[in-house]
Amino acid sequence: MPGADKTVLVTGARAPVALHLARLLDGAGRRVILADTPARPIAAASKACARYHHLPPPRFEPEAYAEAVEALVRAEGIDLVIPTCEEVFYLALAWHGRAMPAALFAPGIDLLAEVHNKHAFIRLAERLGLAVPETTLLSSPDDLETVRSRSREWVFKPVWSRFASHVFLRPTPDFLDAITPSPAMPWVAQRFIDGDEISAYAVARAGKLKALALYRSLHRAGKGAGIFFERVEDRAVHELVERIVAGTSWTGQISFDLMHEADGRVLPLECNPRAVSGLHFFRDPGRFADAVLGDGPEVRPDVTAPQTVRLAMWIYGLPAALRSGGLDRFRKAMRDGQELLDWPGDPAPVKAQWAVLTEIAGVAWRQRISLQAASTRDIEWNGPGDGS
Repeated sequence: MPGADKTVLVTGARAPVALHLARLLDGAGRRVILADTPARPIAAASKACARYHHLPPPRFEPEAYAEAVEALVRAEGIDLVIPTCEEVFYLALAWHGRAMPAALFAPGIDLLAEVHNKHAFIRLAERLGLAVPETTLLSSPDDLETVRSRSREWVFKPVWSRFASHVFLRPTPDFLDAITPSPAMPWVAQRFIDGDEISAYAVARAGKLKALALYRSLHRAGKGAGIFFERVEDRAVHELVERIVAGTSWTGQISFDLMHEADGRVLPLECNPRAVSGLHFFRDPGRFADAVLGDGPEVRPDVTAPQTVRLAMWIYGLPAALRSGGLDRFRKAMRDGQELLDWPGDPAPVKAQWAVLTEIAGVAWRQRISLQAASTRDIEWNGPGDGS
């Protein structure tokens, strides 16, 4: 991947990580084009955005999406395409079936699908010689019955899912009546692991780790997506991530949820082959771009303050604090956290949050789904049947 890539397309412009990536690349002298399906995504408001392109929804119109991306790449003279969300799967499918004139900063669809599958990823980690939590594939009601009596020892989740959606954490046996696993919609039962949960954001090129940030999510939107992040250091996690990216010859962004047990052992829980909030701990454009796109050494995070989105804290964090009696903890987080949308000389994205929220709320109301589900509904990828 040559460091001379001058025009970069960043997709998934709705996401704060896309905005952050655009700012880093713009600050390093790249021309940044952004694309996504919302009318007014947050990153489009940034000074780092040279131009924004509206695309068809890849989940519902994958062929039209691929054609639009190809036309965009040719029209803008794009050198490199960097996905940030689950549109990475639809882009990988497009690159698999077309002669695209730009490089895609992601692996092929087969490897992407393998690590995104919560059962296949554990088997992959096992083949790489890593310790893993006991994980059982559930493809039928009969499979479910084999673990029902021990349900309090397990975590149940769909093979294809995100944001901890539909997770059953150590449920009583009767709660499993809501689960209907099938070959088309399998689940996993994963042994509950007690320990320190750590998230990892990494970038690799040809199996070599180029950037890594580790963090904890101290406040979340519901059970899943973090909205307040505290950076951590953990050498054992660093080594685990290095082994996975080397063992897969990974190129692109990759993220992990891991558990560090009291005895020092680190276990991978699941993998997301996309950007996550650890990216916000990098704010030096030159060093980041040199490492990720050029030949520079692995870059370490340069931000120490906790990172947060204050609007999300008001929407999700405050109600959770009121329910749990954690108002003091909420107030401390609001005092200590650095607004991750803030950037010198680029205030517009903070104000753009309201238009973005209005658009997402409209989708949520029309589809009768949560705000979180509405934010990703049109880009989710739930296995080989989606977009293939």
